[in-house]
Order: sequence, then structure tokens, then C-alpha cells
Amino acid sequence: MTKFNRKNVIQDIADSYVNRSLFSGIEWVAEKSGKIVLSGKSGYQNFEQKKPIPKNAIYRIYSMTKPITSVMALILIERGKLRLYDPVASFIPSFEKLKVMNPDGSIEDLNRPIIVEDLLTHRSGLTYDFLIGCHIAHLYKKKNISDDGRKSLEENCALLSELPLAYQPGTRFNYSVSMDVLARIIEIVNEKDFGDTLKEEIFNPLEMKDTGFGVDEKNLNRLMSTYGASNFKEIMNVGAHSLKETNVSEHNPHDKGQTFRRGGTGLFSTSSDFLAFARMLLSGKSQSGKILLSKNMIDFMKVNRLPDYQLPIKMGPLSLPGYGWNLLGRTVLDRGQIMSQTGKNEFGWAGAACTYFWVDPDQDLIGINMTQYLGSMWPINDDLRVAMYQAIK
Repeated sequence: MTKFNRKNVIQDIADSYVNRSLFSGIEWVAEKSGKIVLSGKSGYQNFEQKKPIPKNAIYRIYSMTKPITSVMALILIERGKLRLYDPVASFIPSFEKLKVMNPDGSIEDLNRPIIVEDLLTHRSGLTYDFLIGCHIAHLYKKKNISDDGRKSLEENCALLSELPLAYQPGTRFNYSVSMDVLARIIEIVNEKDFGDTLKEEIFNPLEMKDTGFGVDEKNLNRLMSTYGASNFKEIMNVGAHSLKETNVSEHNPHDKGQTFRRGGTGLFSTSSDFLAFARMLLSGKSQSGKILLSKNMIDFMKVNRLPDYQLPIKMGPLSLPGYGWNLLGRTVLDRGQIMSQTGKNEFGWAGAACTYFWVDPDQDLIGINMTQYLGSMWPINDDLRVAMYQAIK
């Protein structure tokens, strides 16, 4: 009888997803106390061509862009250039005239201005065009807010200022384009292109050499193929999986790295690069010792910001019971409500194409999962996180 090996569980799960033609290629890595304790891959860079996953494969990380934008905002807060309670309209005057549209179509004035904290915690009243059940999502679709990668941050914010909010600021968690607005504020405050700011303040200190808003031509051989929905409007309507490559260049172009900017999506990265970012979230420092965030800010940012009446956090029909939301992403509140194994203070976030990361400060532990399927409902990241936890001593 073959002896049971806990580490093999991860490979078996990943292989099963690939063998059932649910995902083309899957990569994972876990680090504990500064040492890589788990890593592996399964499948292909391109399923149809059966290309193997290359070393330092590059992925579209979609909403895993959000915590990077959050960290940049926190850096500016520590430098005294930004405050959580600063009104958004003090940076983007057109937001002064915003109104709220109720589900019955009636219009209300704002009870208070949107503030920076509202952007970080998705309580601004903004939305996404793909959120099923949101009564103003169709207005975002008409303006093509999410799917036009040609628009600048400034242009997108101008369009948003023409639309109503779905809810009064601060009253409800509603996943949204808030981080794109925050990215524009960072540009204004820092008087510099958002992409250049991220490179100078985060990517260079953390040696994230393959992370940015585009992929150089010389590195295209490392770019993973994307599957699933071709745009954000379809993301909640993906049916049976098809491993026919999808063109997502309209909303997430790889060849416009000098102009394409978003705060909530759009970055390309590798598992090793994102591991460096996640590692920093434990201490605030790079491996070389450069301080990006103080220890106090690291502790401050991890605290849940949502009151009980705004829980559980939801994204359309998707719900995350047991989790709250800090200044970075999801954070465990009550493991008794969570349906898959995790740490008692774990936090992190995910991307629309099923990229995923988690940080467990109690165990000095980080996990990264990477794949590329836009809009999948399969629980691949729960399965891999559980498998990684059970394999780590």
C-alpha cells in the first residue's frame, strides 16, 4: 500500500481540475517563516497547444490589483498626503454633484460626501456593471465603464461622475470600481502617473520585476492564455467550462503598458512577484529591509471595517459568510461561519480569473494560487487553500 503523503493532495486536486478540462494551467506556492514549503504546477500555458507552463509564468491578476492600490494609498496616508476621512470631491470636484438612485428610481441627495475610507471598503455607493441584482448596473454597461481599456483613469472618473450612486455612502458594502477612483486620487496627490508610482514605491523595492500594466514583447512567451468570459459583462453568466482561448484585450490589454491604468484590475504578475508583495503584508518590509509600511499601519490595516449589519460581504449572488473587510480585502471574523478550512486571522483577496492569495499572520504563512479562467464558479481556491493548510506542519 502506498503511504499517504499530505503534499500529494495539492497535486492531485490540481491535476483533477486540469484532467476534467476545467482549467488549463494551475500554479501554487506557499511560504512559511520566510521559506517556501510548498510549490507546484499542473497543466498547460495553452490548453489547445499543450504548451507547458513556463518558469515565471505571467498572469492577469485582475482584482488582486486592488490590495496593491490599497497599500499605495496607505503609504501616502503615512506620509501625511492623504487621510481616510478626506472627501473624494476635494480631489475630483465633479463628485460633488453626485446623487443616489434608489431601486424604485427615485433620486436623493447625498447624506454625506464619499470619503477615502469608503473607496477602500467598497462602501462608496459605486458599483460594477456585472453585479447581478444591482439596480444601476445597467447604467454602467451603457457607459462601458469596465470593459474599455482605452479610457484613462481621469476619463473613467468623469464618466462615473455622470452616473448616480446605488446607495448612500458608508451604508452598504457593494463591490465596485471604487479602487479605480482611488487610483486617480493617488495620481492627483502624488502628481505622477499611477503606474510609475506603483513601480517606484512598491514594485522596485519588492523586486517585482514582472509586475505592471503590460507585458513586454520579449516576455510574451511567458504570458498565460486566458479562458472563460471575454468581458466583465459576461463574468457572472459563464456556464459550462470551455478551454478555448478567450481574447480579453479590450478590457485588459497586454500591449498598452504605458497608458492603461486601473486601480481595481489590470495588473500582470507572477506567483513569485506576488509572493514578495504578500510577504511584505506580514512585516511592512521588503526582504532587503526597506520599510514600505510601519508595523503599526500593518496592524491597523488588518482590522475589519464593516459593522454587523453590513455583513456578510456579497458580490451579486456570491456571499462570504464569516469574513469582514479591512483596508486591503477580506479578513476572517468568525471561522464558525466559514465553510472551508482557514486560519483564524487570515486575510487576502482574489482575481476574476481565479487568481488568489491568503496571508495568515498567526502562522507566518502565505499562500498564492494562480490560474486563468474568467468567471469560473468552481471552488478551486478553497480546495487548494484547504489542501495547502493540511500539508503544512
